[in-house]
Formats: sequence, C-alpha cells, structure tokens
Amino acid sequence: MKRIRMNGGGLDVVVLEPEGDQRPDVNVVLCHGFGAPGDDLVPLSGELSGLLGDVGARVRWIFPEAPLSLAELGAPMGRAWWMIDVERLVMRRDWDRYVDEVPDGLPKARRMLTALIDDLSRRTGVGMSRTILGGFSQGAMLATDLTLRAEEAPLGLCVLSGALIARGAWMERAPKRTALPIFQSHGRNDPILPFEIGERLRKLFEDAGMSVTFVPFNGEHTIPMSVLEQLAAWMKMRLPAPAAVRP
Repeated sequence: MKRIRMNGGGLDVVVLEPEGDQRPDVNVVLCHGFGAPGDDLVPLSGELSGLLGDVGARVRWIFPEAPLSLAELGAPMGRAWWMIDVERLVMRRDWDRYVDEVPDGLPKARRMLTALIDDLSRRTGVGMSRTILGGFSQGAMLATDLTLRAEEAPLGLCVLSGALIARGAWMERAPKRTALPIFQSHGRNDPILPFEIGERLRKLFEDAGMSVTFVPFNGEHTIPMSVLEQLAAWMKMRLPAPAAVRP
C-alpha cells in the first residue's frame, strides 16, 4: 500500500491506500490509545486488508496522531487525546464516577477529529456516511463521542477495548443513532479498562436500540487476531455498494 503523511484538522496523520488506479470509496479512521505512538495502529491496515480480500482495495486507512505529547512524563513517543491519571484510575477503581466524567480535553480532541474528517471528505470525496470510525482504548472513547454528537452518522463505529464516559450526554444522544452498526470487542481479563466497563457501554448502546456486534475474548488490553477476523467480517457486511469517487 501507498503510505502518505499529511496534516488535517491540526492532526498529523498516516494514510494508507491500495496501489493501483482504483480510488478507495470507503474511509476507515482508527484512533490509537493513551500513551501509544501515533502510528501504533498502522499495522492493522495490512492485517485487515488481507482479511478483507478483494474488497480491501476499496478502503483507505487513516491513522491520526493524538495532539498531546507525553514526553515530559517519560514516554518520548507517547501521545494522548487528553490527559489521564492512569495510576489513579487503576488503583482507585472508581468506575461509577469515571463513567459520568467528561474529560477536560475531550471537546477539543473531538473538534480536531471532526475537522480532520471534514478535510478528508474534501480531499478524497468520501464523506462521513462512507466512513467507518473507530479506535482502541482512549481512541475508542473519542470515536464514540464524535459518533454520537456528529451531525451525520458514520457508516459504522468500531470500539476496541473502549469504555463508557460522559454517560449523561451519551445516553441522551444514543437513541438518535439506532440505525448505526457497532462492532465492539473487550478482553475479559483487561487490567486497564475492566470488562465490566465495556459491558456498561454495550448496554447503553443496546438500550438505545442500536445494533451491536459484541466480541469478548480471553485476554487483556489488546486486539487479538480473533477480533481482527471478526472485525473484517463485520466490515465486509457493511460496506456499501461501490461509488464513483471524483478525481
């Protein structure tokens, strides 16, 4: 695949497109988790493209880098969408409070990701309705928040080891997205974001009438191949009919 670096919405981005003359007509935007480097999820494009087979040539893979550096915290390559006190979160296990919090940096991160998607729409001719939005961990939380607040729903939402936050706002907005297909995975032994937190998010989706493909796995805070296989199958089922894309 062709690897392109760009900036959109104030975010540095890695874009991967299939070689050849066919222009992708579906965008997949995947946001990395807290503390990871900006290109942490880039290898997923190769794995998923292989699993998608021929239809993989229709997909453009987009990996934005979170705006905040964690270099001063001893992680020179680490990035964050907003700051998290991970030690406090893991030690206190104050999940009832956590799910109701709206992180201070969430609105700004959402605006930047929205601006990126708008920029990509102008550059590629592929809009929100043909974009699968998702992420891992903190990136999944951001993707969920944007999906529920955006004027237009994406083609689908992919939540990999995410969690429920901003519960009041999400409960209010989720019923407006009943037609949205969601893929969600979570490890039963996750020491960072416990399985229960993923199940709370799943319940919010389902209580709102949304269609959720939920994939639990026997593992920790990760994305195993078994999840990628089921994610690729879910994506295949939801890819719309091919569309002509302007040059």
